Amino acid sequence: MLDRFLFKQIDNSPVLIFRIFFGILVSLECYGAIATGWVKKNLIDPEFTFNFIGLDWLQPLPGIGMYLYFIVMGTLGIFIALGYRYRFSAGAFALLWTAVYLMQKTAYNNHYYLLILIALIMAFMPANRDYSLDARRNPSIRTNHMSAYLKWAIVLQLFIVYTYASVAKLYGDWLDFSIIEILFKNKKYYPIIGGLLQEPLVHRVVGISGILFDLLIVPALLWKPTRKWAFVASLFFHLFNSIVFQIGIFPYLALAFTVFFFEPETIRKLFFKKKEPYLENVLTVPPQRELVLGILSLYFLIQLVLPIRHYFIEDDVLWTEEGHRMSWRMMLRSRTGITTFKIVNHTTGNSYLVNLDDYLSRGQKSKIKSYPDFMWQFAQRLRREYTEKGEDISVFVNSRVSINGKPYQEFIDPKIDLGNVSWNYFGHNDWILPSPSKN
Repeated sequence: MLDRFLFKQIDNSPVLIFRIFFGILVSLECYGAIATGWVKKNLIDPEFTFNFIGLDWLQPLPGIGMYLYFIVMGTLGIFIALGYRYRFSAGAFALLWTAVYLMQKTAYNNHYYLLILIALIMAFMPANRDYSLDARRNPSIRTNHMSAYLKWAIVLQLFIVYTYASVAKLYGDWLDFSIIEILFKNKKYYPIIGGLLQEPLVHRVVGISGILFDLLIVPALLWKPTRKWAFVASLFFHLFNSIVFQIGIFPYLALAFTVFFFEPETIRKLFFKKKEPYLENVLTVPPQRELVLGILSLYFLIQLVLPIRHYFIEDDVLWTEEGHRMSWRMMLRSRTGITTFKIVNHTTGNSYLVNLDDYLSRGQKSKIKSYPDFMWQFAQRLRREYTEKGEDISVFVNSRVSINGKPYQEFIDPKIDLGNVSWNYFGHNDWILPSPSKN
């Protein structure tokens, strides 16, 4: 039963067209990051970047290096769309994009993480077996079918993302729609829809439909009687997000995923009218069956466990942020903070506040005022800077943070020398004060 479900051969039209969509979209994302100034703002202008902790060696290239880096990634996207040296192009893009994601988190976005996962999956897909330059150069690779597990890997990944996103919304500030009001507040100057987005009724509709859409969209796309309606809902939902939140290619990538839910005949009629259909019902179990099942099981076990790790870390993730990233907790909170860094110089006997403008970009200052890992990393950087000058210092942080517009609360223990404590990768950092809900 399992073998027939995973290894029967199915028409490969969906993965062929998705390869083209995916390549075009990631190319636009990379070239667009240059054109909009994203690369300059996040990777070139800052004196240093806040990388994922433990990856200090992963820093942006100097000079115009990051512009060239993104040009290379954009070009790889074109190669992916064309199916030119596909395995190399897809693998290289996945590696380069992952490096960008890990070398800076000031502009962290769950969608960037999803792009890593999809790029990784696509690198192993036989997505160049037709309608590609590779197939034209080497006709022997051309085929009209693939193993079913390749389709279901994409479907399961999407199901995990949407389901966790729905469950994460089941908390007070979403259920009373207050976080939605906050998210829409700075959209009031949008032409035509700005005023509408301030209406309480719209907040309620968005709040309820957001939970239901995330929970039901994958099952509804899988079930033929609801598939067309689900596609219409998906079209509206993602275009709404694109217009209101301006989140790059993700809404269009999400729409591109729907090709895996429609019948291959529908995909062929729309995109590959001359393609020969696959009408057989062949089961082809690969010789490396156990390896394939082992890799899939391990990958999806990680995908299931990683987003819930915050339940095993002390205190509320909404307050501590520990376990927030890579958990599909999307558009759930607004954080603001009032934070100062005090250096006590034991060598000179002086004490003074740090001028953040001397070190940080505007975006970095916004993060460092309310995110604990940013605070810790900056304290470590200050300590290294003074140590290199032969001076011994302590770094104390005085921080008050507001979550979702609530009153500011003390956030960091001001008695702890943040420059002399280690980061707890897998548990709670006890220099973060207890959340207000625990008091």
